[in-house]
Parts: sequence; C-alpha cells; structure tokens
Amino acid sequence: MITVPVGLGDRSYDVLVGAGARHRLLDVLPAGARRAAIVTQPDLPVTVDPGIEHQTFLIDQGEDAKNLETVEQLCRQFSRWGLTRTDVVVAVGGGVVTDAAGFAAAVYHRGVPVIHVATSLLAQVDAAIGGKTGVNLPEGKNLVGAFWQPAAVLCDTETLETLPPREYRSGLGEIAKYHFLGAEDLADCNLDEKVARCVALKAAVVAEDEREGGKRALLNYGHTLAHALETANEYDLRHGEAVAIGLVYAANLAHALGRIDAARVDDHRHVLASYDLPMDLPPGSDADALVRLMLRDKKATDGLAFVLDGSSGVEVVNDVTERKAADVLRSMGAS
Repeated sequence: MITVPVGLGDRSYDVLVGAGARHRLLDVLPAGARRAAIVTQPDLPVTVDPGIEHQTFLIDQGEDAKNLETVEQLCRQFSRWGLTRTDVVVAVGGGVVTDAAGFAAAVYHRGVPVIHVATSLLAQVDAAIGGKTGVNLPEGKNLVGAFWQPAAVLCDTETLETLPPREYRSGLGEIAKYHFLGAEDLADCNLDEKVARCVALKAAVVAEDEREGGKRALLNYGHTLAHALETANEYDLRHGEAVAIGLVYAANLAHALGRIDAARVDDHRHVLASYDLPMDLPPGSDADALVRLMLRDKKATDGLAFVLDGSSGVEVVNDVTERKAADVLRSMGAS
C-alpha cells in the first residue's frame, strides 16, 4: 500500500493507493462518526463496510447524473435518514459519484465529512483528489460546485480489474496529461506507482494552490477544448478521450503561437499513442461553436484562456484570439 499525504494544515489527509485499499475504510473514518451515508451507483461491483451504522443511497449512471437535481435528492435523503454534520458521507465510484456526492457533502448542513473510495482510474488519478466537487449545467461542465476536501481517499487498484476497457482508457487520458506536468518517468512505473505518482503531483499542486488561484489551473492542461467537446454533447467521447484530443489541440495551439517546436508536438502525440488514445477531432466538429463553448471555461475571465506548453513548461495564457483558436481547430479538421 502506498500512502500519499495531501498537506493542507489542519485539513490534511492521506490518499491510500493499492490493491484492497477500500478495506481500510474503517481506519480512516472521522473520529466520532456514528453513521455513514454510502453514495454509489446501481450495479457497481464494489462494496464497502464502514463498520458503523450505514445506509446506501444510489444515483443514476452517467455524466447526466451530475446535476443539481441529484444533489437535492441526496440532501433530502440524508435529512430524512437523520444524517448529522458529525457523521460521514462515503462516495463509492468514479468521478460522477465523487463529484456529486462530494458537493452534496459540502452543502448539506453547510458541510459534513466525506471519504472518497475511488473505483475508476479517472477518479483515482484526478477526480477524487484535491477537494474540487461540483455538477454540470446545460451550459457547461462543472459550473456549480465547491471546494470541499475529503477526510481521506482510498484508491483501490483492485477495482480497476472490472472496469470496461473504454472507461479504463478514459483514465489513461488524465495520466497522459501528467507526462507534461513533471511526470516524464511514468512509462517506467507499474500501475500502483503510476496512480500514486499522479496523486503526488496533484497533491503538491493542491497544497500550494487549493482554490485554483494560480498554479492549480495547470492541472486543466488539455481540458479547455475537452470540456467544450463534452458540453457540445454531439460526440461519443469519454472525459479522458476528450482530454487526449484537448492535449493535441493545446500542443498545436502552442506551436502556432511559437511557444514550442514541432518536435514537442510530436512528443504529445507519442505519449497519447502509447496509451492508445484518440488524437483527432470528431467528424463534423464546428470550430466557431467550440470556440464559443471554450469562452465559458472557468479560466476565461476576460476572453479565451488556455493552459499551454512553452520553453519554461506549461502556464496559463490569456492572450489567444478567438480567430487563432478557431484557425488551429480548422487545421485539425474542424469546419
């Protein structure tokens, strides 16, 4: 078992990575918790035993379940059951569960402790770590949410054995991102080490910038276009697949702006190919429509904003024109 600390002062916590990590749930429960509300999804082949009185609350499958209605339903169910702010919510599942249950925990009674038992690769290397919770609106991804740090995160790599191949590959899209954020050695790691290395990188950034006032935005590398593709809702893409395409786009945009050379763009393609991830825009992509969606990105406070590679590494760039962003999309096959 690998333990990765997330250093946030009196709100610090540990992320446990390895096969069987979910069985350590009792060890990480907050002191004094008498009840555990277990939030999960139907047919998830993972069970947990918190060792205290508990009840299971189900939310729907799929990204469509990440909405305000789901959060309201959870909070009302918590209230009817009698959950108090000294009890605990346990989110068991992938990013949809940890995002929605984490947000419900953040707002119910103005905050109850939450533990994430991450069962997808995407959740283990990204969604469950760092305290960002939230849900989607029809207008965009993750536009409503809160920063609410968990009491602990359990990344049980044993649960990945039952993931559908496409869901596993979606997680690889987030792992690919970390190759360009300081984890060039990931190719030489086994699975547990890969997950722990990504968690450690994210933990270091979160400890320095918990509320995305600066450096934490770098973790959104590849996500500006990715979220636009997902919001467009016209393409059959998992999140990590969209991130992979977004990484190629970010590299091409950085090259078009003179920030990196063609060899660095090829580096991006090589990493993505090693994970068998998509690199091309979906057929029928509309450049202007995608630019309009990218303008809704949370980083975009005054026009378009991207995380882009450069000679000193990735950084947030705020001076990209809409025309340049659309031109690069068209160079990748958009209409």
